[in-house]
Amino acid sequence: MISFENVDKSWGDNHVLKHLNFHVKPAEKVSIIGASGSGKTTILRILMTLEHPDEGVVTVDGDELWNVTRGRRIRRESKQMKLTRRKIGMVFQQFNLFPHLTAIENVMEAPVQVLGMSKEEARERAKGLLDMVGLDKHLDHKPHRLSGGQQQRVAIARAMAMRPKVLLLDEVTSALDPELIGEVLGVIRDLATSTDMTMLMVTHEMRFAEEISDRVVMFDNGTAIEQGPPQQVLRAPENERTRRFLHAVLEH
Repeated sequence: MISFENVDKSWGDNHVLKHLNFHVKPAEKVSIIGASGSGKTTILRILMTLEHPDEGVVTVDGDELWNVTRGRRIRRESKQMKLTRRKIGMVFQQFNLFPHLTAIENVMEAPVQVLGMSKEEARERAKGLLDMVGLDKHLDHKPHRLSGGQQQRVAIARAMAMRPKVLLLDEVTSALDPELIGEVLGVIRDLATSTDMTMLMVTHEMRFAEEISDRVVMFDNGTAIEQGPPQQVLRAPENERTRRFLHAVLEH
């Protein structure tokens, strides 16, 4: 479903991704772990076309998203890129909701503006999704009236409104107070167990990653240094860097 072939990305002297070869199967739930600056979020941002690779090929569901030869100028966003990106939904660290729109209007916005869906149909879809994330009584609340956990659940519903084949989750609990983390993880757990979406999650929630993932991938210095079933990577890692990282995270 997702394929990175020899992907490089640098900012100046900072080589963020180094000839990355990385693949995710359809319906697979993959957690990416690693220290800050290891390249985790860059993978998600390339998939969302918020960043472009310097070199390499990225495909989603068999369709080319990026094909870059070193030194070749990046073309403006193509029609194919826009169509491929529609298959992807993303939930960010910060909720990024439109402050002037209600919860239901935030969820309706993309289906109406991007898919050309009627407002009536989009509203019905949004109501169902907000009910799914436990916010059926908050449809007409604007973001400032919602807790951080509720705002993140609206953001999840908004990502799901486009019916993506791939859902990207970037440290979705990092901006939340500790007592609100559980409600957001509960929604993600339900999605992981009840849908056949491909899910790619960057997280520091190791126990949660172990619970819902088919595979955990440890990134360090722009490359995947260890990967495998969550019980193996998180409980009996083979790589010394993975062991040191997990010791630091779990001790904290």
